[in-house]
Amino acid sequence: MPAMRKRSLALMAGAAMTGVALSTTPAMAEKGIGGGTEAPPVVSGDQQDGSLTATAGGISYDDSKNGSGPRSGTIAPTGDYSPPPCWYGPAYTPAQFKKEREAVWAVDSTGASWDLEQRKRYVEGEPYKNFNLDKAGKGYWWTGFPNETYPPGWDKCDKQTFWVDENEPPPAGIPTIDAEILAKLAYARIRVPGTKVSLAPEGETKVNLPTWAWLDGAEFKPVSVTARVEVLGIEATTTAEPISLKIDPGTADAETYPASGVCELAGDKIGTPYAKGKSKETPPCGVKYLRSSGDGSYPLKATVTWKIRWTGTGVDGEQTLPDGEFGAEQDVVVQEIQSINR
Repeated sequence: MPAMRKRSLALMAGAAMTGVALSTTPAMAEKGIGGGTEAPPVVSGDQQDGSLTATAGGISYDDSKNGSGPRSGTIAPTGDYSPPPCWYGPAYTPAQFKKEREAVWAVDSTGASWDLEQRKRYVEGEPYKNFNLDKAGKGYWWTGFPNETYPPGWDKCDKQTFWVDENEPPPAGIPTIDAEILAKLAYARIRVPGTKVSLAPEGETKVNLPTWAWLDGAEFKPVSVTARVEVLGIEATTTAEPISLKIDPGTADAETYPASGVCELAGDKIGTPYAKGKSKETPPCGVKYLRSSGDGSYPLKATVTWKIRWTGTGVDGEQTLPDGEFGAEQDVVVQEIQSINR
């Protein structure tokens, strides 16, 4: 295990031994881990001196317009896309940082040399003095946060915890939390409905019989997540909107409608529900199997593509991120059409 990682784990253990607890709330449920040679941002539940918790850059999420339901899931970005592996954000008030760091020093788990270096940096004026307690209410201590959904991220931010005055920009050249990073983090939280398609005939179909396919238009509508950092006054809203359904019949012995297998969104519908009197029509979205599935079934896969866009603080107009996909398989039984010879 790398030495830097060992030190981080030792710091977490030390803080736990001294009774310093991580403060979390429903609005700030993401937990951050300090980067580089720093301790993880572990702070007391007593927030009377600033109400800042050591979450992932102080990020809170509004999921009220997100997708839900037992079959919902997260979408996978398409193309060459990577979420941020880590970023720097506000983690502590001066009093919180003092309490956290002194708790680590008290258990003597990181070695005298490292402790001395830290005391010089944050207490003795090289370059900070007494944890900047005289600046309470005038800024925050910032530290690195790895992206827990994109490992390994813990070793990508190696800058030591630093101070940023309120209304002043953080140091240039490092990945500090901003609207674009918030948009990407919100993207990772988006949930969309399951993709089990309705079929007609339902349950089982026949060889060479066009089978209609469609999705419930009431479920497939835009969803969004907003991420914000209250203490910085920045936020971003990422929205996913369904644009098409792709059908993979699960066998080469089949034809799709249309031939590409991609059914485009029409109004608020993907595909058209079958109705009585349409038996001789070609379905706008569907499949025709050319061979029986025998004693088994074919794994039809339905994948919905979602267009991703976002808006954020300080950003003009809508921005885009790579499309996302979410799909699922369902079994389709295909039988031969029985004929009777007289």
